[in-house]
Order: sequence, then structure tokens, then C-alpha cells
Amino acid sequence: MNKKYVMAVMAILLITPIAANGAIRTEANVQTPALAIIDTAIDSSLPIFQGRIIQEVCILEWNTCPNKTSFMEDPGSAILPLDILASRDFNHGTQVSSIAANANKNMNIVFIRMIGNTSTGSRQIAGPRTVEMALQWIITNQQKYNIQAVSISQGHHNLKGGMDYCPLNNKVPALIGSLKNIGVPVFSAVGNDRDYQKIDWPSCIPDTIAVGATMVGASGKQDEIAIYSNNDNALLDFFTDGSARAYVPGGAEVNAAGTSMSAPIAAAKWIAVKSAKPNLSYDQIYQLLKNTSKPTRGRQGYFTKLLDAEAAING
Repeated sequence: MNKKYVMAVMAILLITPIAANGAIRTEANVQTPALAIIDTAIDSSLPIFQGRIIQEVCILEWNTCPNKTSFMEDPGSAILPLDILASRDFNHGTQVSSIAANANKNMNIVFIRMIGNTSTGSRQIAGPRTVEMALQWIITNQQKYNIQAVSISQGHHNLKGGMDYCPLNNKVPALIGSLKNIGVPVFSAVGNDRDYQKIDWPSCIPDTIAVGATMVGASGKQDEIAIYSNNDNALLDFFTDGSARAYVPGGAEVNAAGTSMSAPIAAAKWIAVKSAKPNLSYDQIYQLLKNTSKPTRGRQGYFTKLLDAEAAING
């Protein structure tokens, strides 16, 4: 997870996108609940995404969307040339989206690209303003695409020092609160810095559902807290799988690990519970997941925060 927010001026650069091959909203597929994923970019041509990506959006602070502006929506908006898309700076979005798609095969995906690219294929800067714009788009379009949860696995670990380490002086907390008020949780990765005192922004925002990672323990299951997973016991909500098989741009299958993978898995599990229990409110689903969570331990300590969606569905 890239964690640098640096104020800099970069040249506006033109890109030539690969061919789009995504799905689009129809009255039939919008009946299926959707997960909105905010990340780098996506190879929407992969078989795992066919018929499941119902919208692509590009929201940047730079004029480097495929249409050479800072905003674009509809198929092709979140893609890049394959050589850039497959790079370490941009393959993240395809990985987390494929993991989410595998975690819940009964949901669609709305993908929002939040990272621009330079002519050399490196990342352009994205800050709180980018997240604000992405969340506002989700609020505006939530009903249109039946968005039932949001996942973001981009963050920052050192925006402030001392005890007050979580910046709240922007619009992001209010927008996350607005989504919560309409029943849409925002899941965010806590980060991978082995910091057991604080978690990444925006996962540290109280209304965010902050997700840490587990790894395979002595039981042979992913029930032990991953040593790299950040923690703040007052703010971290749940742990779930920190490793999974994922697809990268071009279609190769790889092993992926990190709290970046945990956030979309947790979001996909939430949608599964919501689908099974459609009459439950946000607070009722959250409490159900809390009540059915299992114990887990690691260097961070002992917690009863390990998500168990099956127990929640059957509970």
C-alpha cells in the first residue's frame, strides 16, 4: 500500500487506455447488491469480472483519466495500458477486486479509480480530497447501483504524530457518517506497519469499519493475527483473512497478502450477511457480526474480533 501524500506539481500527461471490456448497469443486474471498491485501477477484461463490474469511474486530482480530464465514468474509465496497469504501482486494484469477487460470488462491483499516472507509469499524488470526491460519488449513486458496502485499501500511516494521529479536519469523516446513515458501511485496511498502537487513515476514523489481517496459525486456518497487521484496540473493528489467491492484470493468478486484502473480504462478507438478512439495519448487522466473531491472538494481544460470516448468517 503506497502511503505518501506529497504536495507536488506534475505535468499533465496523456495516456492510451487498453480496450474496455466491462459490464454496465442494467435493470436486471442492479437487483444484485454491489460493493464499491476505491483503488488504483483495474483490468476489467479478466473473466472473473465479466458481467459483474456494473460501473467504472475515474476520480482524480489530475487530468489523467482516459478522457484526459479528472473525471470519467462508464466502461474503460478505470483502466490503463497493460504495461502500466501491471506495474507494482497499479496492479493493486485488480488484486483486491478479484479477491472480493471470489469472496462473494453473489455481488457486483463498482470500481472507482483514485490514482493517476505519470508518463513513466508512476503514481500521482492522491489525498483526502480524492477520497472525498469518491465517497460523494458513491452517496449520489448508491441507489442507482445498489451499493451495499464500500472498500478502500489505500491509506496513510503518519499524517500526524502524538496521540492525535487521525486527521478529522476534512470532509471524509462526515461523508463516511452519511453513508453509515443510509446503511452503507465503509471498510478500510488498517495497514501493514507492525504498529500495534495506531492504524492507518482513513481506517482510524470512528465511523469506518477498520479491518486487520489474520494469517494461518497452528490450527492450519487463518485464525492468528498477522504480525504485520497494525492495531488500535479502540478503533479496529474486525480481523479477517489476510491472504488469498488473486488475479493480476493480464490474468495471472498469484498469492496476495496484507490488510489490503482483508478489507474487501470483510466488505464482501457484510454483503453476504445483509443479503441473507435483508431486514436487519446497519447497527443490527454490525452487532450480529460482533456477537458471532471468534477469538484470535497474535503479538498485538488477544481479541474476539475474527469475522465469521457463516455464524452470523446462521445465527
